[in-house]
Amino acid sequence: MTAAPEPTAGVFDGRDHLLPVRVYYEDTDFSGVVYHANFVRYFERGRSDFLRLAGVSHADLFAGETPLAFAVTRMEIDFSRAAMIDDALVVRTRFVAVKGPRFIIDQTILRGGDAIAHAAVQVALIGGGRPRKPTPALVERLQPWFFQDDSTGAVQPAP
Repeated sequence: MTAAPEPTAGVFDGRDHLLPVRVYYEDTDFSGVVYHANFVRYFERGRSDFLRLAGVSHADLFAGETPLAFAVTRMEIDFSRAAMIDDALVVRTRFVAVKGPRFIIDQTILRGGDAIAHAAVQVALIGGGRPRKPTPALVERLQPWFFQDDSTGAVQPAP
């Protein structure tokens, strides 16, 4: 028996993380259209696999001295087209900025290069029941996608 292939965490294209997603029957309503809440799941997969591919482990964050986890604090979604059963989609994720404990993230779901949904997302790093600034190890892992703006103290996108 051969080992199952490792699931893909997507790829980086510059600062963008691209995650392929296939629409399955379970994602749709009776008419074959993706139920709107499943777009939230696709966006979550994009953020999680961005971090995974960047070398950030959710399990390691949670296993630290102060267990840390990400919590969505704001998500604004614009739907422009429906997704259908069997569609091959791509979730494009870009971390835009880090401000204190908050990460500002821009995400788009594409079908054949056309945007069908867009999300403006804020997540907070939570530890011990309250917001926490990213650890030095987390900042180091994400450094290829951000640089420090010395005038404001905010971490901004890399050029």
